[in-house]
Amino acid sequence: MRWALVKVSLAVTTMVVVAFAVPLGLVIRELARDRAFSNAEREAAAVAPALSITTDRDELERVVASAGSDAGMAVHLPAGDGQEALELGRRRAAEADIAAVRKLGRASTTGVAGGSTLLQPVALSTGKIAVVEVYVPESDVTNGVGTAWAVLAAVGVALILGSVAVADRLGVRMVRPAQRLAEGAHDLGEGRLGARVPEEGPSELRLAAVAFNSMADQVVQLLANERELAADLSHRLRTPLTVLRLNTASLGEGPAADQTRTAVEQLEREVDTIIRTARQAKPQTAAAGPGAGCDAAEVVRERMAFWSALAEDEGRKWRVAGADRPVRIPVARADLAAALDALLGNVFRHTAEGTAFAVDVHNGEDAVIVLVSDAGPGIPDPEAAMARGRGSGSDGSTGLGLDIVRRLAESTGGDVRIGSSVLGGTEVRIWIQLDGRAPATGGHRQPRRRRPGRLAAAYHRSRSR
Repeated sequence: MRWALVKVSLAVTTMVVVAFAVPLGLVIRELARDRAFSNAEREAAAVAPALSITTDRDELERVVASAGSDAGMAVHLPAGDGQEALELGRRRAAEADIAAVRKLGRASTTGVAGGSTLLQPVALSTGKIAVVEVYVPESDVTNGVGTAWAVLAAVGVALILGSVAVADRLGVRMVRPAQRLAEGAHDLGEGRLGARVPEEGPSELRLAAVAFNSMADQVVQLLANERELAADLSHRLRTPLTVLRLNTASLGEGPAADQTRTAVEQLEREVDTIIRTARQAKPQTAAAGPGAGCDAAEVVRERMAFWSALAEDEGRKWRVAGADRPVRIPVARADLAAALDALLGNVFRHTAEGTAFAVDVHNGEDAVIVLVSDAGPGIPDPEAAMARGRGSGSDGSTGLGLDIVRRLAESTGGDVRIGSSVLGGTEVRIWIQLDGRAPATGGHRQPRRRRPGRLAAAYHRSRSR
C-alpha cells in the first residue's frame, strides 16, 4: 500500500511537471528568439533616418558603425540616377531574397549559415528602396534558453522528489498502523494472547486498533472463564469418584475387581490432570524438548492388555500388530493413552458384543501410523463424526473422543482419517509426524503429499491382510 501510494504520487507529479514545463520551455525559446530579432529591428531602424537623408558612402559607414557592428550589418543601395548600386558591410542574404524584400516593401527574415538575417526595407529620397541587412547569429537566438531549461528541469525534479517524500511519509503514517494491526492479529492467532496494537494512525485504523484490543481482552477473559469452568466441572467429579473408589474396596479380589480399581485410579489421575491443566493454562498435548515423547508400541501393549479382559468377557477377537519393537513418537504418554482409550472405548460402546477389532502400528522414517479398526457396522458420515460435539449420530456419541485424537495428531503436524477397514467396519488412521513441523493451527487440514515409502507400503500391506 505504501509503495502504491508513492507510485501514484510519482506518476501524477511527473505528468503535472511535464504538462507545465514543456510548454513553458517552448515559450522561453520563442521569447529568446523574439528578443534577438527585436534587437535586430532596432539596429536597422537606427540606420533608416540616415538613408533617407544621404546616400554618401562615408556618411553611411559612420552611421552603420555607430548603430551596430560592421560584421553584423549590411546596407544594400539600388542603382539609379547615374549612380551605381552600393553595398556596405558583409552581405549574407541571397540576392533573390534582397530583391524580393525591395519589391514587396516589407521586412523579412531568412536563414543563413550560422544563424538568420533580418532584411528591413528603407525608402530613399530618390524613391528607391534600400535594404538594411542585420545578421542574427544562432547564439543570440538561443541565449539563456539552456539555462532556463536547466532551471525548469531542476524545479521539476525537486517537485517530483518532494511529492515522493511527502507521499512516502503519508504512506508510512497509513501503512505502519495497518502492519502493526496485521502483526497483532497474527500473534493472537498463534496463541500469544498478550498481543496488543498501539492505537495510533488515521482515525479508521485507530478505531480498528481499539476494536482489536477490545477483542483480544475479551478472548483472554473468555479463555480464562473456560479454564475456570473446566476446572470447576472436573472438581465436581471428585466426590462421586471418591464414593466409587470406596465402593471398589468392597469388591474383594479378582481380575474384574482389580481392573475396576485400576480404572478408578486412572480416572482420578485424569481428573487431576484436567484441573491442573485448566488452572495453569498450559497445553499438554504435544511433548516438549528434545527426546520427549513416549514409546507408542509400549503404550499400545499396555492399553490392549487393559481392554483385552473386557474383550474376552464380551467374546471379541482382537489383534495387535507392529507393537513388538519400540516406536518413539513426539507425544506425551498420557495423551496417546487417552487417544487409544477413546478409540477403543468407541469400539466397545458402538459395536455389538463379539465384534472383532485390531490395532496396528506402522513405523516410518518421517511418520508413525496407528490404525484402530473393527468389524462393526461402520460410520455412515465420517466427516460429521469428526466434528466436535456432533459424533457419529448414534446414542451416546458426542465426537469429543475423536476430537481428542485429532488434536493429538495435529499437534505433531499429522492428521486423522476415518475410512473402511479390512475387517468390514470402521478404520481410524492416526498419522503422527516425526519431522518436527509446526502443529496445525486448527480446522481439518489437508496433509501434504508424501512420496511412497516403506511406511506407505507397510500400511497398504496391513489393509490387504
